[in-house]
Amino acid sequence: MKIVLAILTILLLFSCSPSEEKAKTQRTIVTEATDPEYNPESKLTELGIELKMPGTPVANYVHAVRTGNLLFLAGKGPKKADGKNIVGKLGADLTIEEGYEAARVAGINQLAVLKSELGNLNKVKRIVKVKGMVNAIPEFTDQSKVVNGYSDLMVEIFGEKGRHARAAVGMGSLPGNMAVEVEMIVEVYE
Repeated sequence: MKIVLAILTILLLFSCSPSEEKAKTQRTIVTEATDPEYNPESKLTELGIELKMPGTPVANYVHAVRTGNLLFLAGKGPKKADGKNIVGKLGADLTIEEGYEAARVAGINQLAVLKSELGNLNKVKRIVKVKGMVNAIPEFTDQSKVVNGYSDLMVEIFGEKGRHARAAVGMGSLPGNMAVEVEMIVEVYE
């Protein structure tokens, strides 16, 4: 009888532990999600950024794919409100400052996709990874300074949750000669 009670006690402990841990995790998520200091939507307004509805993809792909609590966003370029991309090669046609602005515009376009997918940017738990591709001449080596236009925007909007792992690489060309293209991975609240 003592052995049976011991086994039941052990089973009870093991069966309760994951539930308690899961409840703690859920409480943590709710706390983070309702943090009054975290409000990307109000940051957009504060910065005067208006997000347009993303158009239809121009090829055989989708804007985003969600798996679990990760959202993988397709690469976006620096399409301005007038529908034209910022084009040219860094180091030949564009300065670092112009490239920085192009990366920022690409970031605004990514935020539009993100909001379209989630309905509200406050559902973003953190920006996980960014890959910035810079259309540049072979001698150009300041890709990081260009992609900072994107990264700085993510931190402006999401605060510390906008800091991310990143790659900033040079490309021999990009579609339509656009200056930059950026893709990202985002963790979202469930």
